[in-house]
Amino acid sequence: MKPLRYRQVHLDFHTSEAVPAVGNKFDKKRFQEALIAGHVDSITLFSKCHHGWAYHPSEANTIHPKLNGFDLLGAQLEACREIGVNAPVYISAGLDEKYAREHSHHLSKSRPDVAFNFAEKPGYHGMCYNTPYLDVLVAQIEEVMQRYNPTGIFLDISCERVCYCNSCLKSMRERGLDPLNPAHMKQFQKEVYANYCRRCEEAVRKYNPDTTIFHNAGNIESGRRDIAGFDTHLELESLPTGGWGYDHFPMSAAYARTLGKEFLGMTGKFHTSWGEFGGFKHPNALRYEAALSISQGAKCSIGDQLHPTAEINMSTYNLIGKAYAEVEAKEPYVMDAEHIVDVAILSSKAHTNAAGRTTDSDTGASRALLEGKYLFNWVDQHEDLSKYKLIILPDLIRVDSELKAKLDTYLSNGGKMLCSGVSGLKADSDEFAYDFGVEYEGKNEFVPNYMVPEYEALNGKTAYIMYQPAVNVKCTDGKVEALLEDSYFNRTAEHFCSHQHTPNAPDADRPGAVLKGNLGYIAWNIFADYATKGEYHVKELILHMVSALIGDERSITTNLPDRGVATYTYQADENRYVAHLLFAHTTKRGKDIEIIEDIIPLYGIKLTAATPAKPKKVVRIDCTGSELTETELEFTYENGVTSVNVDKVDLHAMVVFEM
Repeated sequence: MKPLRYRQVHLDFHTSEAVPAVGNKFDKKRFQEALIAGHVDSITLFSKCHHGWAYHPSEANTIHPKLNGFDLLGAQLEACREIGVNAPVYISAGLDEKYAREHSHHLSKSRPDVAFNFAEKPGYHGMCYNTPYLDVLVAQIEEVMQRYNPTGIFLDISCERVCYCNSCLKSMRERGLDPLNPAHMKQFQKEVYANYCRRCEEAVRKYNPDTTIFHNAGNIESGRRDIAGFDTHLELESLPTGGWGYDHFPMSAAYARTLGKEFLGMTGKFHTSWGEFGGFKHPNALRYEAALSISQGAKCSIGDQLHPTAEINMSTYNLIGKAYAEVEAKEPYVMDAEHIVDVAILSSKAHTNAAGRTTDSDTGASRALLEGKYLFNWVDQHEDLSKYKLIILPDLIRVDSELKAKLDTYLSNGGKMLCSGVSGLKADSDEFAYDFGVEYEGKNEFVPNYMVPEYEALNGKTAYIMYQPAVNVKCTDGKVEALLEDSYFNRTAEHFCSHQHTPNAPDADRPGAVLKGNLGYIAWNIFADYATKGEYHVKELILHMVSALIGDERSITTNLPDRGVATYTYQADENRYVAHLLFAHTTKRGKDIEIIEDIIPLYGIKLTAATPAKPKKVVRIDCTGSELTETELEFTYENGVTSVNVDKVDLHAMVVFEM
């Protein structure tokens, strides 16, 4: 398969039959002019939308009634071929509202008592892949492949679903499975999804062995490499203004990097999220988001939504072009780049099967390391740990025999580990699996309680509030880095103090954070605390412990502020190292929409980077539009570390170490 392109647009086209005219203003020349203005080299085009209509003549489906027989998909594909733009084809797999109205018995039921409402609430209804609907979907995929032979198939709303429809109940009972047993239901739906993926792949491969296939669920679930294995590549949905926020994508990319697949970072041109007509980001926001994608090892995808008339919006593509002109210019410095990473955050989501896309513990760990400018991957139980200098087990990960075998090998070869909360305890007992220099004494009864640092904290030695639960430990021979101090009492209706919580009971004498050799332990669910409250002293303790363990083994250091992002890569073919330094000021608008508008250049930025020898030269590369500017930088080299005064970071600076 050919490599993914760097500058993709995902062109949504979910168009109701109630719209008076569809596709009547499509203009091939204007469509091409827009893609050229947007510096777009790949665009996802629609065969079938969530409403269920086809946008081309179809025997496997029904063409949109307002298209009047016009082959919109074929016309768009022809336009793309003429200007060398790649064009995967989109098919809504999990939603088909037209079919749902006609075959409501093929809908997915998330609960046994769920009722489908077609009368009051506007919206789509999910289909079950264990019904004859799957045969219909497969026929639609085959038709697209046979007629258009696209370079890619994008199947949307595709995931494992708990389903209590009659078809699933019947299939489970025939196999002797109990639909009311959660384990049985989970296993059955895993098999249903695998069968769906197999059928889809067969439909594609029947016509082309090189067509890419991606099943979009809006999330790549950590630990489920079997699910990711059904995809030829990954597309990471992460619209910062759509609820994901600006620190979501670096975490998502930090996991995708470990899976051995190419991946796209998918944002949107919208002010909010999908389905918004007439909403636009500030150009600086898209410039930053595109730069963030390529700095994290991703290629780019920007979501747009085509007007029902199929008249493409030049304002949108002029906006996209401001970001993609820069990506195009920067591509030589990110192609085939290997990310250099020092720290692995072991996914508590993967180890605990927690509900949701991730856990607060994983989010807090990622956020603290991102702000501390540590180079990290977010890893699952399948990852090779030997490449990392430090492993973090955040808050929730008890050590079973399989994990212990991996950690034993890792630690015996000089690895280092930081645990918190119940992480590090054995899976089958309340004993630590490793000698952290402490013994477990049970759960601490006070929430909140307090932390007293034994290191030099920014605001001095005092009692700092800790909102998450902690465990009590007794120090044996570890070095205490912080103390745990109880509250006077928990807040209840019978006894409470002040507006929020009870103050600390002075004279802490219980260890809260301990170091021993290559191991560190923090007694609180500290990473969840940072995700939910964001206190500076919590991050300060995390980074103090990480720094104490990893020492001067960091691959880079920089004085970028907390909202800055730093990554470090190596391009073997060019024999050069590239540090990406990014900074954008984010603000909240409306009700919790995080936006970027102004770009504020930073000055006085410094960087140290581990290099195997003294570089031949170091340059800072800046980009304005499609123009790159090189500034040679003075540097010093000592003991495997190159130190350089970068000076200016204007949204995105690439610091290149030529070896």
